[in-house]
Amino acid sequence: MSDAVASRAALRSLADARPTPFWLDDPDHRPAPRPALVGHESCDLLVVGGGYSGLWTALLAKERDPARDVVLLEGEEVGWAASGRNGGFCAASLTHGFGNGLARWPQELTTLERLGQANLDAIEEAVTRYGIDCDFERTGEINVATAPHQVAELEEWAAQARALGLGDQLTLLDRDAVRAEADSPTFLAGLWDRTGVAMLNPARLAWGLKRACEQAGVRIYEHTPATRLGARGAQAAVATPYGRVRARRVALATNAFPSLLRRVRTYIVPVYDYALMTEPLTEEQRAAVGWRNRQGISDSANHFHYFRITADNRILWGGYDVLYHYGSRVSRDYHQRPETFARLARHFFRCFPQLEGIRFSHRWGGAIDTCSRFSPFFGTALDGRVGYAAGFTGLGVGATRFGAEVVLDLLAGERTERTALEMVRKKPLPFPPEPVRWAGIGITQWSLARSDARAGKRNLWLRAMDKVGMGFDS
Repeated sequence: MSDAVASRAALRSLADARPTPFWLDDPDHRPAPRPALVGHESCDLLVVGGGYSGLWTALLAKERDPARDVVLLEGEEVGWAASGRNGGFCAASLTHGFGNGLARWPQELTTLERLGQANLDAIEEAVTRYGIDCDFERTGEINVATAPHQVAELEEWAAQARALGLGDQLTLLDRDAVRAEADSPTFLAGLWDRTGVAMLNPARLAWGLKRACEQAGVRIYEHTPATRLGARGAQAAVATPYGRVRARRVALATNAFPSLLRRVRTYIVPVYDYALMTEPLTEEQRAAVGWRNRQGISDSANHFHYFRITADNRILWGGYDVLYHYGSRVSRDYHQRPETFARLARHFFRCFPQLEGIRFSHRWGGAIDTCSRFSPFFGTALDGRVGYAAGFTGLGVGATRFGAEVVLDLLAGERTERTALEMVRKKPLPFPPEPVRWAGIGITQWSLARSDARAGKRNLWLRAMDKVGMGFDS
């Protein structure tokens, strides 16, 4: 098939795609919104943000102390942003993958991996205990090589994991073995993390956590953006459009959206990620692809794709393009990007040519928060009355629960195994101001694409970023 014919076929596959996140397009499970805050409230703990980070913080706070009075504010509806429109990969990794963790915290990596596995176990236990119907499947994830140099990288990661005593859960797959798991002519090898990743329905997880919070006594106000943070004597105070909340402690969980603490904003850039969802596969199509074990899959390029099978046998296909807008702008106007959807569709059929003719049912995008080390950072403000976690960089489905534990430890003034970590004690390098920020990100994205095209060779710019601790991934 010529490139022109393939492009036209890819465009036809998008003709009926709804411009909305698949997971949120679920009226049978979507809960009714809660009223906005009107007037003044007071509480022991105020949580700002109704995504995973805020939901876990509120729920864990009540688990630690059921008598604690907790209020949660959400500017839109719980789970509407990154928590409800991601790929549904719930990873044990707290460090944006083994390679990034090894590069940044080699002395702590075994501890971080252990804490990450315990965190994923705790999420699974909570899903069961609270009866959250979110299609939780502990299938693992395969990182696939689609270029020869990536095969060597996977082999090196497997060897490094074995050297640290972390190799038991990893299985290195050659070309035939990986294609026996999921059949694509582009797959050359794979590294299967068998236990460290679960697949789930992200919106239903958020909605289930919302229900669990309310059952525990958390007061949730939706359509209530927090507009200002300040101190009021021994308390912190947060203003909203129609009221105010005073609290002994405040946990900020706004992630990609501008923090109420200006000092935090320099560490975060919001970037836009995009995804497609196919219609359900027929039995013949499923047989053509294989994929019986239903693992999540991502490729090893700098500009990578992530993909997985849903409970009703659709394929989610996302990633590759990651876009930054000048001035760290966040806007609904960026949620749809036709040129990215067309590119994703072409790449999908290149990966799975046996699915020619399948249609996409949904297309969407949205902002995620990233920092220069691709993994969360933490801190406090206002003499310990305010705590925050941010910078999850696309792996927040699992890591946000760990981040909530850290924030609660910090707000309690407790020294724990978590707060003693270098990862928690130190922050990433901040991003420079505009226009240097925009130019630097643009040069980096160009360099990453060039590295993919040149067998992984990193140019002078990327090597310099590595050296100063801002080794960018896509």
